[in-house]
Amino acid sequence: MAGKVFFSVSMSLDGFIAPEPVPVEDELFSPGKQDDPRVQRWMAQWTELQQWVFPLRFFRENLKLGEGGEEGRDNDIARETFERTGASVMGKRMFDLGERSWPEEAPFHTPVFVVTHTKRDPWERPGGTTFHFVDDGIEHALDQAREAAGDRDVRIAGGGATILEHLNAGLIDEFSITLSPVLFGSGTRLFDGVDASRVALEQIRSEPSSRVTHLTYAVRRR
Repeated sequence: MAGKVFFSVSMSLDGFIAPEPVPVEDELFSPGKQDDPRVQRWMAQWTELQQWVFPLRFFRENLKLGEGGEEGRDNDIARETFERTGASVMGKRMFDLGERSWPEEAPFHTPVFVVTHTKRDPWERPGGTTFHFVDDGIEHALDQAREAAGDRDVRIAGGGATILEHLNAGLIDEFSITLSPVLFGSGTRLFDGVDASRVALEQIRSEPSSRVTHLTYAVRRR
């Protein structure tokens, strides 16, 4: 039986899932760029948004940072999200930034289908992650991800435009937002451009922790 299609993101209190975009050609994590004020601001905001993840035991395990780390409900949710995911779909911009910043053993450990306009051979990484490049639309990328995932779920990893495209196309079954107590003021807003005439939500869970609040919704067609 096929699994669900979902996304799971951290979001600021004012509705942003990433800081103001920096051009891909700036190569955020390349040598010589870290002193750029735009890059420093982007990294500071991103780190603040994701601060709930870094102390977790699962985070340390997944990135092979050594033993230790916090347990508890935040850690359980991070682990559950990873374990339910049999394949991921992402946009080309997210891949371009990640290609420069992910470690050699990328953190997905499953097939990842990149929605792009450029043909490219699959890129296999150590640890079970293989990036497949799909140049004929989100539906074909999702079909391939479903097949690869089997009875596990497909995660729409991002970025914001790719998540929104799947949501407006009626392809999302469920999503989770980790609401982080930070304010961005500008950036990538999760629901900017959502077709509210087609999307209805049903709240499934609300789980506060000492750092964040985890919100989970089922998506229904209006």
